[in-house]
Amino acid sequence: MQIGFHGAAQTVTGSQHLITVNRLRILLDCGLYQGKREEARRRNREFVYYASTVDAVVLSHAHIDHSGNIPNLVNQGFRGKIVCTTATVDLCGAMLLDSGHIQEEDVEYVNRQRRKYGEPPVEPIYTREDAAEAMKYFEGIQYARPYQVLPGITLTMYDAGHMLGSAIVALDFQPGNRGPKQRLVFSGDLGRPHLPILRDPTNIDAADILLIESTYGNRTHPPIEESVEAVKQTIRRTAARGGKVIIPAFAVERTQLLVYLLNKLYHQGDLPDIPIYVDSPLAVDVTDIFRRHPEYFDDETRDYLRQAGDVFGFKQLRYIRDVEESKKLHALKGPCVIISASGMAEAGRVQHHLKNNIEDARNTVLIVGWQAPNTLGRRLVEHAPVVRIFGMEYRPEAEVVTLNGFSGHADQPGLLSWAQAFKTPPHHTFVVHGEPDAAQELATRLRQDLGYREVVVPSLHQTIEI
Repeated sequence: MQIGFHGAAQTVTGSQHLITVNRLRILLDCGLYQGKREEARRRNREFVYYASTVDAVVLSHAHIDHSGNIPNLVNQGFRGKIVCTTATVDLCGAMLLDSGHIQEEDVEYVNRQRRKYGEPPVEPIYTREDAAEAMKYFEGIQYARPYQVLPGITLTMYDAGHMLGSAIVALDFQPGNRGPKQRLVFSGDLGRPHLPILRDPTNIDAADILLIESTYGNRTHPPIEESVEAVKQTIRRTAARGGKVIIPAFAVERTQLLVYLLNKLYHQGDLPDIPIYVDSPLAVDVTDIFRRHPEYFDDETRDYLRQAGDVFGFKQLRYIRDVEESKKLHALKGPCVIISASGMAEAGRVQHHLKNNIEDARNTVLIVGWQAPNTLGRRLVEHAPVVRIFGMEYRPEAEVVTLNGFSGHADQPGLLSWAQAFKTPPHHTFVVHGEPDAAQELATRLRQDLGYREVVVPSLHQTIEI
């Protein structure tokens, strides 16, 4: 068999691994590469293989860095099944259409600039219509139920605990249709144990070949309880001085986790009696999908669901979809909390809320996720004296609070604990989905601490024969 590492190799974006076995080709994930505009456009448009030669896609979960280039794959001739969990089908139905809309808006902006210089227009990587067409090829399955994805190849998905419907992928096959069967396991993105809402990642006890993520392969997360306490104190402190708390948050998973935690704090009497808004159409859609899939929740969340009735709603919380309703938030007087996308403050409605609030020292910007270099979120975290929003300069006076305890990715101890569950180390291990330092550190720990052999950190587009 062959494995081609065509994304998320020594980086954390654009997950894409092409498996060739018995002349059949399975693509594990087809994520959107996110980076500098021109490089991202080129890498996303240009596959290094012919899309029409891929027989099936197995999708670990719905995050755009894992699913976001599927419409382009279909555009270029892929006509096989896209197999994932049922919740991932529903999430992709919302997220890929939203991504197509973003592609269209992005190109509209770029073409306005190109017209000024007499340059020809460019086309979006894909459109909403393309995303809707791609959804016709999706097929949802359940955890732990073997499924023949291609002749002689059985797929079983297990709960990865990373986001709603996220999966660890196991492929069982017989190379050359003779000899002993082999199992390839792809971790996808592994979640953290003991986080609210979702179950812990499933331990797998056997694999011949392992692809393991390493996003936080060289870091340890602080306990989530510390971050929850910090959220409570931040809101109370800001409300006491008459200010607003603005939270840039990813519409998928991070917003739902925050709402769940705020729900519990509210019912415990730990929050001031102020309005809380979720201002993001995608977050509204995704939250509805969460509500439709309680079968993915852990026991604690199911128990709380029976008590509270709705773990994603409470008296002080209001979801905002309509743009005019969003604009009304700008004129609000008095304390409130506004959760809005995007998570790195690079686009979306949160930019309007920041523009209107960061120059007031009574307010707080609460950062609850990793901020990439050169983003507005990163500049706020680094306390830049001046930031640009919509081309205008602003001097941040608001308090900025940064919390790193909400990550949905396993840290190094979590990754090693999961890897230790195999009864014997895999014969071949490939460390993916991590920056070089994180990937190399995890590879070293797998060798030295767990006795793994044949541990490789592949480079982009490297193809390995096994």
